[in-house]
Amino acid sequence: MPKYSQEQLQNFLTRLATNDPTLTKLDLSDNQISDEGAIEIAKALENNTTLTWLNLGGNQLSDAGAELIAKALENNTTLTTLNLGGNQLSDAGAELIAKALENNTTLTTLGLSDNQISDAGAIEIAKVLENNTTLTTLGLNDNQISDAGAIAIAKVLENNTTLTRLGLHGNQISDAGAIEIAEALENNTTLTKLGLHGNQISDAGAIVIAEALKNNTTLTELGLSGNQISDAGAKAIAEALKNNTTLTGLSLYRNQISDAGAKAIAKALENNTTLTQHDGRTKGGVCCKIARKFFRVCRSF
Repeated sequence: MPKYSQEQLQNFLTRLATNDPTLTKLDLSDNQISDEGAIEIAKALENNTTLTWLNLGGNQLSDAGAELIAKALENNTTLTTLNLGGNQLSDAGAELIAKALENNTTLTTLGLSDNQISDAGAIEIAKVLENNTTLTTLGLNDNQISDAGAIAIAKVLENNTTLTRLGLHGNQISDAGAIEIAEALENNTTLTKLGLHGNQISDAGAIVIAEALKNNTTLTELGLSGNQISDAGAKAIAEALKNNTTLTGLSLYRNQISDAGAKAIAKALENNTTLTQHDGRTKGGVCCKIARKFFRVCRSF
């Protein structure tokens, strides 16, 4: 069932079109809005100067709707947060949104998770990130991005100085993509939160990420749960934790880590004083018991 009636939706649109100063945040998620509905929303956005936060997630917008929103973004100068997650955007829609970011200088948070974006769309978004200096948060979770898209994004991360939060979980990234991302972390000085849960990263990728953690001094939260990491990867991460002094959150559950890997991490935590959020669950659950010896908090972020 839609969250709002047609009458309520029309009221919101009227307020949006007339620059109601009290309307700064608008949540239209999960309301069965189609491309036809996007026409009015986009038209109102073009001239609106009060709205800063818009959630259109969980609707029925396709690439045609994305094109309308993209055109509005080229003119809008006040919107800072836009969520288009949970719609039906493909690579074409992602490219249109990306092109709009070439001219938009106010949007700081963009959510494109849970769509149908693959490598082609990710590559277009990466191109824009080379010059965009305002976007700080980008959500691309639960799409169809594999190594080619991840590598393109990683290359941009090496020099990007504005993005602080990047979500890539629930994609199809394997070790090749993870290795490139890890190499980017060696040089990146702004990213603080990186989500890589639910991909296809094994020990090879985890080991290179661990090496990056030894030198990276800005990343505070790292999600690697739901991958294919075993004890070798866990031990490499444990070594990194002995030196890393910035990571505060780490998620490793739903991997293939046994007690041996868990003990290595627990040992590293004896001297690590910065990691405060940790989920040490493994196949047998023993790691969590070990981790509690050193943690007040044992949970994922």
